[in-house]
Amino acid sequence: MSTTLRSTADLIAAEDAHTSGLYTKRAIVLVRGEGAIVFDSEGRAYIDCVGGQGMANLGHGNAAVADAIAQQARTLASCTELFYNDRRAELYGVLAGILPAALDRVFLCNSGTEAVEGALKFARAATKRTGIVATMRGFHGKTMGALSATWGPEYRDMFGPLVPGFSHVPFNKPEALDAAITDETAAFIFELVQGEGGVRPASPEFAREAARVCAERGALLIVDEVQTGFGRTGSLFAIEQYGLSRARSATSPSGRIPRRSAETLWPAPLPSRRSARSAVWVSLRTRASAERSLSTASARSGATAFARCGVSAYWSAWSSRRTLRARSARCRMRGSSRSARARPWCASCRRS
Repeated sequence: MSTTLRSTADLIAAEDAHTSGLYTKRAIVLVRGEGAIVFDSEGRAYIDCVGGQGMANLGHGNAAVADAIAQQARTLASCTELFYNDRRAELYGVLAGILPAALDRVFLCNSGTEAVEGALKFARAATKRTGIVATMRGFHGKTMGALSATWGPEYRDMFGPLVPGFSHVPFNKPEALDAAITDETAAFIFELVQGEGGVRPASPEFAREAARVCAERGALLIVDEVQTGFGRTGSLFAIEQYGLSRARSATSPSGRIPRRSAETLWPAPLPSRRSARSAVWVSLRTRASAERSLSTASARSGATAFARCGVSAYWSAWSSRRTLRARSARCRMRGSSRSARARPWCASCRRS
């Protein structure tokens, strides 16, 4: 039945009859939008400050977005990652071009909480640890893993017990991180601007200390940019303003692809237990291909694991004796800034 033939009260009653009741709704019925303006069933206009919770910051009724969605739906409605796809390959290239240089792997998903769940799973798989540290007043989603990282009792209490292994530290208290993040911690997750927690930006000191402690203890740093990603803080990603450039992202430019983002600072340098010279950045997603390509050479060298250089991002096999070149190309970061040269390096860019 057309909206124009039903009163606002009738529409509200029709939805209330079947809704799950999980959200407290305002007593207005939104029916259409144009740009940043939305209209209710009685014709009143509102400035949309919600933006589809991060989904619609390209505006409502955007003709270019609508045409692109319609054209793709007429061409191929869906393509699972069981198969390759031309448009997904194109999208990956676009994302890689706008993300920080160290980011070359993307996990596409449907929601912010799913992005966080993925980041938590990647962290546990990569580190073989279970501990997750989050912040008080932080919000990361309502599925079980993300909810375990969320602080608010109004979200958590009804669904306990939640996933074990999660703990929380005060936000913007750098001194609390040293004791909380241990050798058993898989990841520390936080927002650079807390949303549900009161629109509170992280201090540079807190962000830097989080990165330092995670680096020291081999934990991953997960930066939840569900709400701050894609220009909402001035830069394309908030991590750029904090100098946290080594993030891995599953994210979306709003309105075009599956929404939300969770950016993961993959891992801090992981030194060999027998040789500090072997400190390198590990990338779980491409480790299998590195193992295949280096299997013969590593057998000769006695390498015991595979990793990526923190400067060049090239793969290496390492052992207690030496680091083996994974690729023949020269390190792109060789001879660059002092800060870059101070990071862990591979055989192609190691100082003599």
